Amino acid sequence: MAKQFNVPPVIFPSDGNPSVQQRRPPANPPTAPFQPPRSSNPGIPFMSFDIGSAAASTSFSTPQFASATIGGGGGSIGFEDEPPLLEELGINTKQIYQKTLSILNPFRIKPDLHEDGDLSGPFIFLMAFGLFQLLAGKIHFGIILGWVVMASMFLYVVFNMLAGRNGNLNLYRCVSLIGYCMLPIVILSALSLFLPGGLVIKVLTGVFVVWSTRVCTRLLVELASYGDEHRGLIAYACFLIYMLFSLLVIF
Repeated sequence: MAKQFNVPPVIFPSDGNPSVQQRRPPANPPTAPFQPPRSSNPGIPFMSFDIGSAAASTSFSTPQFASATIGGGGGSIGFEDEPPLLEELGINTKQIYQKTLSILNPFRIKPDLHEDGDLSGPFIFLMAFGLFQLLAGKIHFGIILGWVVMASMFLYVVFNMLAGRNGNLNLYRCVSLIGYCMLPIVILSALSLFLPGGLVIKVLTGVFVVWSTRVCTRLLVELASYGDEHRGLIAYACFLIYMLFSLLVIF
């Protein structure tokens, strides 16, 4: 049984189109407080200001920089009078060069050049040693740096135990001396890239180890007090250190 629904009839006017009441816009629409006034130029409807008046009213003054000076008190230093960057970092290239030349001649060592210890030269030599080992197919950077630290502590303890309370060898100078005396081992590592293995490289290793041992022992005895009477024991400790590094080249 179908259920019937009562639908109200739809009435259209005589013209066939429903009438729609249109609203007229207000004569003066409200303007938001942040909305700028519209431009008087109809050609540019999106501009809300006059370019000519804005450019005329805006003026920029050229900044004036004073001469850069550094210093206090009565004097001033300009940037051109500042010391070089390497000197500010404590890296004396001339001193490193002179120390390197003194190590290259084991029979004419100049201990006075090594009175002021530094770590710039030893760091360069250790990085060069690691680079030559890398060219030989061996990655020994961490081993080299770790062994240098342990060797410096070992030599520092041995020397101060031999000298007693009168020893004046500090750990910083000890690291500097061991690092500079690594130069013969660095040269050995470079030569091993071109020399065949076997007896030749072993004999050459012994020569360079004795070279490093002689230079390091001489510097320690000359620079530190009360070391001359224990020269043999100090030389033995230095020999063990540089023999250890030479094993990295051989094997």
